Amino acid sequence: MKVKLISFTKWPEETCTEAACVCYDKKFTDIEGATERDKYLTSIINSGHLSIVEHANFTFMVEGVSRALTHQLVRHRIGISFAQQSQRYVKLDKPTYVIPESIRDCETQLFEENYGGYNMPEGSEYYKVAGTGISALEAFEEHMKWTWELYEELLNVGVPAEDARFVLPNGCTTNIVITANARELLHIYSLRCCEKSQWEIRDLANQMLELCKQVAPTIFAKAGPSCVRGPCPEGKKSCGNPKTINI
Repeated sequence: MKVKLISFTKWPEETCTEAACVCYDKKFTDIEGATERDKYLTSIINSGHLSIVEHANFTFMVEGVSRALTHQLVRHRIGISFAQQSQRYVKLDKPTYVIPESIRDCETQLFEENYGGYNMPEGSEYYKVAGTGISALEAFEEHMKWTWELYEELLNVGVPAEDARFVLPNGCTTNIVITANARELLHIYSLRCCEKSQWEIRDLANQMLELCKQVAPTIFAKAGPSCVRGPCPEGKKSCGNPKTINI
């Protein structure tokens, strides 16, 4: 996964502070110095007046994530825009996919009793006789290999890419551009930086948050899972490991 902040509102915190000044009939120039302006913006954010930070936008380039991740991302719909690599117009020439660590680390041998039932030909790189089994990682990679062979064969016989893509898995990698205002990002981080969220989107959210803190530390000072600001909303399902703010 590669995450890059490719653009953002020029002077995001000054912009949001000036917007707040308009709301409260206060002159931006009357707030002397960056420290005082940070304090003023912090007080506005802490009061819950988060529409102010909608005036700051951030655009990220995200590469090499799974389609399983982007299916979760598009559930966020307010104040956010996406541009994702097309599987309809972009043909995938080689297998590119995300392998979960749980599959890499799985030590249980699969198909020990009826390995032939997995229909792996005797010439296959991962072929083993019945009773010997195969690792989860080997089976996963062989399955991906077959999937792409089928995908390529469908393309070769004239099936349009928009239809051949139906065989591609959730683990298939993709690239996506994400643009969101700061208010929506704060909401995303409260949900997706949580230890209870799915590991890949949690990794993405944490990387995005770190990039935001570099350019707008006041806006994102208390960003992150809900537990950095108060009680865990998961209740009895809490991970039991509350986070602390680190900027």
